[in-house]
Parts: sequence; structure tokens; C-alpha cells
Amino acid sequence: MIEVENLTKYYGPRRAINNLTFQIAQGEVVGFLGPNGAGKSTTMNILSCILPASSGTARIRGYDTFEHSLEIRKIIGYLPENPPLYPDMSVRDYLMFAAKIRRMTGKQTGTAVERVIENCSLKDVGHRIIGRLSKGYQQRVGLAQALVHDPDILILDEPTIGLDPIQIIEIRKLIQELAASHTIILSSHILPEIAQICQRVIIINEGEIAAVDSLEGLTASLRKSDRLSLTIRNDGNKVEEKLNSLKQVLSVLPGEKNQFLLECELNSNLQDEIARLALENQWGLVEIKPLSLTLEDVFLKLTIEEKDVKA
Repeated sequence: MIEVENLTKYYGPRRAINNLTFQIAQGEVVGFLGPNGAGKSTTMNILSCILPASSGTARIRGYDTFEHSLEIRKIIGYLPENPPLYPDMSVRDYLMFAAKIRRMTGKQTGTAVERVIENCSLKDVGHRIIGRLSKGYQQRVGLAQALVHDPDILILDEPTIGLDPIQIIEIRKLIQELAASHTIILSSHILPEIAQICQRVIIINEGEIAAVDSLEGLTASLRKSDRLSLTIRNDGNKVEEKLNSLKQVLSVLPGEKNQFLLECELNSNLQDEIARLALENQWGLVEIKPLSLTLEDVFLKLTIEEKDVKA
């Protein structure tokens, strides 16, 4: 569906992205992550036929983004970080305009506009001027224009920016519903959102691919130790000292009252031994559970820590 090979883009002497190569299959929902300035928006603009690449290729359904941009624009919907809105138009008039420039005509136009107004929860503001809407509603209008021609592929750059928590949940639910019938590339700084919605993530750092994998695959490849969370009722009786005495415990960090974070050797399976220790010392065991790496942990390891190693 989407094939990117050795994609490079320069702005004058500055290289924004360098030799990016990845593929996205039909029906996938892929998170596109990276620090500010990593090249995410540049890559999305190339895939959306807004910018040409300096070298390399990007193909969507076999169409080259440079040579066949008109064909590609028919099958993609793009929501940039700052939506292309006309502040003096009403919501409904703007969406009618967006449908018409997509070559939709007659009854088809009206049906499409009513569909996206319904899906993006814009019924109550359809008659209002866009420039007088809140940032959250303007973001919804931007998403609606990306959906109006019912594209197969959606490229969404920070679709929930500026939304309140309830609106975020609504847009997240809409994206999850769209995922059943669309291929989606989603860029967001809200990492739990990516973890909930996306099947795979592409992480870029300083213009280069840092990782491409599922969250499970990334956590497995980066996990160097096991982590356990221990909660007890009684924090006396030399808890840290006795936990550190276990051979495969690498470190013990006290957390909130009567909680401890243990870093252990990989695949050490110490839960039974820690439970026995808690029983012997009358700590009053409440809970012991393994902790997995979060997407935030993975992101920091692949961007901040990798940068520190290079330095």
C-alpha cells in the first residue's frame, strides 16, 4: 500500500530526513513518532504530495508521490498539524467547498458533508463561522475535511491537539472506527494514545529511522532486565536490605509508602521467592506484579538515550 525507500529531503544545506525506508500494509494503523524536528511532518508532507523529496521514492498504491500526485490525492485524506481552514466561512460551507475541490458533485456532495458532520460531532456548529469556534472544534473541522471524500488512506498529524479530554476520547473512538476500513498513519505526542490505537510504530530520530515494529516487539528487543512492583503493609524490618540480598535483584527503589520497584536479572522469575521473604518477615504482602516497558520508555530509550550514547 505505502512503500518508502531511501527517502531524503534537504532544506538548503540542512538535511531534514535521511534514507528513510519503511512499508505500511493495507488496513494497518501505524504510529509515526519522533522528537520535535525529527522529520515527521516533512515525511507526512512528502507522502501527501505537498513537498517533493530530494532523493529516494515514496509510492502509494504503486503511484509515485512526485509523478502521480493527482492520483494519490484522490485516495488520501490529510490532516496537518495546523488544519487548512478558512476562518470566514461557516463549517457547512467550508466542507461543501472541500468536497467540490475533490471533484464531488450534486447529491454526492451533500451526502458526504452530512456524513462527516455527523461522524465528527459538528451538528451543533454546522452553521457557525469557523474563526469563532474553539480550537477543539476547528480541529474537528480539519479532520472532517480530510474525511469528506471517504479516502482509503488517512494521514493525521496531531489530530487531538487542542482538544479537551472528552473530545480526545471522541476523536480517538472515531479513529478506531475508521481503522476498520482505512489505512492510517498517525502522528501524536500523546504516547498512550498511539499505544491504544496503533498496531505498529515507526520512530524517527534526527531524520533517520530508529525503529519499526509493534510495541510488543520493541519492548522485547529493548528489555535488558525484569521490573517488579512490590506493595506491602508494613515497611519495617529492613525491607530494602533483604530484597537487595536476593542474588538476582539488581536494585531496589522505594516508591510511595510501602511500595518498592525492583529491577531484576532478565527472566529471573523472583515472585515466589519475594513472596516467601515477605511471609517470613511479616511484611504483609499486598501485591507483587511484573512491569512492562511503556511506549514512553521505548521512545526515550530510542531517542534521548541513543543521542546520549552518540554524544
